[in-house]
This record gives sequence, C-alpha cells and structure tokens, in this order.
Amino acid sequence: MSEEETGVEHPEGKPVHPPALLAEVAALPPLPGVYRYFDAQDQVLYVGKAINLKRRVSSYFQKNHGGTRIGHMVSKIQRMETTVVRSEAEALLLENNLIKALNPKYNILFRDDKSYPYLKMTGVDAKARQQPAGDVPSPALFSRVAYYRGAVEKKHHYFGPYPSAWAVKEAILLMQKVFRLRTCEDAIFANRTRPCLLYQIKRCSAPCVGHIDAQAYAQDVANAQKFLRGDAQEVLKGLERRMMAHAERLEFEQAAELRNQISALSNVLHQQSVDNVDDRDVDIVAVKVQGGRACVVLAMVRGGRHLGDRPYFPVHVDSGAALEEGLEEASVAGDVEVQVLEAFLAQHYLESALPNVLVLSHTVDGKLVEALQGQAAHRLTVVHQPREQRRAWLDMAQTNVALQLARLLAEEGSQQARTRALAQALDLPQTDLDSLRIECFDISHTAGEATQASCVVFEGHKMQSAQYRRYNIEGITGGDDYAAMRQVLERRYGKLAQALREADAAGVPATVRLPDLVLIDGGRGQVGIAREVFSTLGLDLSVLVGVEKGEGRKVGLEELVFADGREKVYLGADSAALMLVAQIRDEAHRFAITGMRAARAKVRVGGGKLEEIPGVGPKRRARLLQRFGGVRGVALASVEDIAQVEGIGRELAEEIHRALH
Repeated sequence: MSEEETGVEHPEGKPVHPPALLAEVAALPPLPGVYRYFDAQDQVLYVGKAINLKRRVSSYFQKNHGGTRIGHMVSKIQRMETTVVRSEAEALLLENNLIKALNPKYNILFRDDKSYPYLKMTGVDAKARQQPAGDVPSPALFSRVAYYRGAVEKKHHYFGPYPSAWAVKEAILLMQKVFRLRTCEDAIFANRTRPCLLYQIKRCSAPCVGHIDAQAYAQDVANAQKFLRGDAQEVLKGLERRMMAHAERLEFEQAAELRNQISALSNVLHQQSVDNVDDRDVDIVAVKVQGGRACVVLAMVRGGRHLGDRPYFPVHVDSGAALEEGLEEASVAGDVEVQVLEAFLAQHYLESALPNVLVLSHTVDGKLVEALQGQAAHRLTVVHQPREQRRAWLDMAQTNVALQLARLLAEEGSQQARTRALAQALDLPQTDLDSLRIECFDISHTAGEATQASCVVFEGHKMQSAQYRRYNIEGITGGDDYAAMRQVLERRYGKLAQALREADAAGVPATVRLPDLVLIDGGRGQVGIAREVFSTLGLDLSVLVGVEKGEGRKVGLEELVFADGREKVYLGADSAALMLVAQIRDEAHRFAITGMRAARAKVRVGGGKLEEIPGVGPKRRARLLQRFGGVRGVALASVEDIAQVEGIGRELAEEIHRALH
C-alpha cells in the first residue's frame, strides 16, 4: 500500500493525502456549504460550515499545522463529503443537524437533551361541555394540572419549559395552594364519592363531588394560566373586583373565599420576588472554560419568574476549539468561550422554541443571531451587556457556572486519582487510563422471583449509564445465583469471544476487545463460576476479580478475589482504589435492584390487570378501585375482603386474587 493511500506523514512533517482527495479539494466551488472529514475507518472526524467552501477547506491542506490538534486531525483525513447550500444560515442549520447525527470526534458537542419538563393543563372537552349537566361531574369538564414530558397536543395547554422536575412540581403546588386546581387522574376523579385529603387541606376545590361548578372552576383555571404567563397583577385585580361584588350582594362566604385566594397569591408573589413583569420569557446563558473543560449554564425566566437553571458540560472542547484557531471565518479568533457558547446556541435552539429574550455572557457572531431569528416565531432580542434586572440574572448565572465548573473539575480530579490507584493496585495498563474499561455484574431477586442480572460499565473515569444492560435470567432454579451468573457471563461474552477468535484466525485486528477488568459481586463461589465460563470461552482469566464482603459484611472491609490464582488482596478502608471498586459494585447492585423490582411489580400486578380478568367490567373495576384505593390495594386484599365488594361473589373473588398473584 502506497504512502498516498495510507495518508501517513511525509518526512518533512506535512501529511500526505490521497490524490483523489486533493483533487476533490481543488475542484470545490466558492459557494456556501458544509463539509465532513472521514478517517481510514470511515469514522467522521469533523463537520464544518463555510461561506466559501473552496477557500475554507483548502486552508486545512495548504498550511502546515505541525503537531497541533488540528494537524493531528488533518493527518487522519482520508476522504470528505461536501454539501452546497444557498446561504450561511442554511449551512449553519445543516452543520448542527449533522453534528447531532454523526457525533464527530473533533467538534464541540453538547448532549442532545430536549426532554425538558412542562406544566400541563388539560383542555376541556367541547362535546362534554355541550351535554346537559348530570348528577355526576365529568372529568372532561374540569381541567387537570400535571407534570409532563413529551410531544405536545393542541387540545391541551403547556407552560414552560422548566429547567428541572423540581421546578415543575413547585409550580403545581402553587396551582394547588392558590387556585385549588385538581391533580388527580380522570379514573380517580370519576370514581370519587367524597372529597379526598387535598380538599381537606385546601389544596383542591373538589370538583369531583360537585363542590364547585364548571363555570367557577374554569375561572380559576383562566386565572392560573394568566399567572403562569406573568399577568399576576391582572389576576389580583380581577379577584379583588369579584370579592367586592360578592360583598356588595352580601355574599360574605364567597367573598371570604376570594379574600383567602388573594392572600395566598400575594404571599406567593412576595416569596418569589417577581421584580420585572416586562420580561416574561427570558433565557440567560453563561459560559466558562477552565482546565480543558467547559460549562454552560442555562437559566430560565418564565412569566417573569426565575425558575432555576441547568448546567451543560460539552465534550471535545480542546479539539473543537483548536480547529477554529488560525482558520479564516472563525467567529472570534482564539476565544474558546465564544466558540463554546456559539456551539450551544446552535445545537440547542436551532430546532427548539426560542424565548423572547436571550441574555448572553459573551458577544456571538451576528450570522448566528440572524439564523436564530429566522427560526423564531416572534421577534428575538439578544443582549450581551444587560442592565438592571437582566444584569442581576446574568450575574447569578455566571456565579452558578463558575461553581458548577469548579465542582466538575474537583470530581474529575478525584475520579482520575481513583482510576490511577486501582490500575496501580491491580497491575492494569496505565498508558491510557482514559480508555480503561471496567464491567461489573450483580444478581438480584426476591426468594427466587424475577431474577435479573445487571451489567454496569465504567470508562473514561465515569459510569457510562448508556451502556448499562439488564438480563432476564430464565430456565434456572429460583435463587441459584451461581447458575444466574453463569448464564449472564455466557450471554455477555459468548459473541465477543467468537469475534476475537475469528479475527485471530483471519490475522486482522479485532473490532471488539475484552474489558480491562471484570468485577463480580461475590466471593470464591461466584468467581469460580466466572473462571469456568472464561476458560470455556478461551478468555483471559487475569481480568476476572470478585468483590468479596469482609467480616460482618461491613463497608470498607471488602477483599478482592482473583480468578487466575493470585492471593486475595485487601486494599484498605481508606484506599482510593477500593473506593472506586465499591462505587462500581454499588452501582451494579442499584441497577439490578431497580430492574428486579420493576419486573416483580409487573409479574404481580401488571401481568394481571383488572381489565384483563374475565367477569370484571367497568362497574366492578370501579368498585374495587374505590374500595381498595388502587390495583395494588386489590392485590394485597384477601379473597374474603374482595368477595365483600358489591357485585363480586366468592368465585369471582378467587379468580381476581389468582390473577393478581
């Protein structure tokens, strides 16, 4: 294979690329577009945009970038793809779509997290509104307030997004305290015969039993929606007018209710310090880069209320920023924080709803602002030197971003020290600790029921939750942990062992690798089973280590048991290596326990839902749920208790009990 085909470096230090690639670069048009670079394994290296594709792409190959990160990336380029677009705004959109889809190694990447929670108010059914009022209130006439994630529906009202689940739940509590809106499911609403506890503590107006009519409840819903949109003073004035009208008609009881509502709302406004009702929806974005890591804090103001913030930690910051330095068309030369901020704005907002105002900690490229404005359904105001209340919000965000980044650096430093200590203690490879991979297994069940095995992964100095796996264990005697361990290891490493053998027989590098360490939660017995499996599969026994509980099963007294015959090792209660082992083992145990509980609940309850039991129709199901407070209550009831419910005989009660157990 020639030097041109491999893309190796010339003796003078300048990488030599395939002639076809260089010819393609020379033929590029001077038009706006997006380019993608690929390595010899056809893995995407970098995605970029350009006003002039020919000039921008040529700059990578004409200059000698030496031993810099950009030089390292350029030396790997074996082919490229380009797409010509009509404008820089289109290029920006396409670039960020490709970054999200391809996860290139040398771009600044933010986790694509659009799962922001919302506060949802269900819409009122128009058909139900037209029907004549009956003795039993219909849940379709009374809007429900709820926590929500997912796609929106036009028939409902959504408020947010909120930065956290806690912020939504606080808003729901507010809706209960001030406006006494219901939070119960429709099925519970339809089967109530008396008010629940929330009515007793003045958190609900009990529409389920007719304590408030649909018109009055709708007025409370309208006021709640105005408040969430930032019209708190208008709501207060409206309540005061209604209170005075009732007082003039000598309806003192209704006036007192409104007085209490006004008092509750006034207290909330005082506690939440709504300082600037002119700014209804504002996002404040602050960025800080330090020690090779970056943090972006997004703070949200909705309806004039500061709802909190959320931190983001991008990856590839050093590599992505290095590619922009020294190249033409960089937004602000050498300013890594600006590059990180621009990457966040593009990846976060170009496909999401924008607020009315963006307050930024740094000035960004005007072309990016134009692209954002093109995506917005309203006029967008972008401010980077705010005053008054906006300045207070930005100062708060900048304080938080500094704290979040300091905490991240401290945690990473501690975790890297633990990884190094474990590698030294167990003689693991220390040349590239960032790629050190540990997998840990645990078995969980309750008296042999719903046995599950968990596998958790530690790599890059942190737990990789996206790579966790659960295995349902079947075909074994209940409670046989050894058989369960044998099954999960065979399923986990059987195909891997086969792939390694095939690569060895073909004389080519394997595309998969065995973890550097496989931890087993258990002592000699579990490790013995693991040794048998690995020996049968032809895998290296030295990577197998059992975590054996110490005397009295006390934390810090664990010992490590080796499958290759080495003596047991006690690392010491204060050992950083043991802390990492315990962290990984505890995570495997937690993951197994949660999976086992979910499976057990499905077997006990979900597997035999009331509506699936022959003979249990809507009326009987409603009576059962009302009597026992839910499916779980029915499952816990005895046959005798079930038989006492109206319409349920002894024979049907036995059938229900059998189905739920």
